[in-house]
Amino acid sequence: MAAPDPADDARVDAVFHALADPTRRHLVEVLAVQPGATATCLASSLPISRQAVARHLKLLADAGLVSRRRRGREALFELDTEPLGAAVAWIGAVGTEWDDNLAALQRLLGR
Repeated sequence: MAAPDPADDARVDAVFHALADPTRRHLVEVLAVQPGATATCLASSLPISRQAVARHLKLLADAGLVSRRRRGREALFELDTEPLGAAVAWIGAVGTEWDDNLAALQRLLGR
């Protein structure tokens, strides 16, 4: 496996940290099908306050997963899936490494 890039590591860490919470995963799922939702709209599907949703959205934004744009007085939130690519690449690399190690073990045991 190649030497990790600290910037990529930080990005992957932020994505995994953001997605570690079920409420934030729910927000990602909603924004995937309902881009441009407001915090009030997002809060309506959850048993938490609008302010709590805003804090979750900030953490998602800090990880690069959510962007915010203004429309008049409203803030509209949209999902940005690009940062997920770094996490998927990490998962793929680890999976490939495990597959290679298991194949080597299988060859060794087959001797």
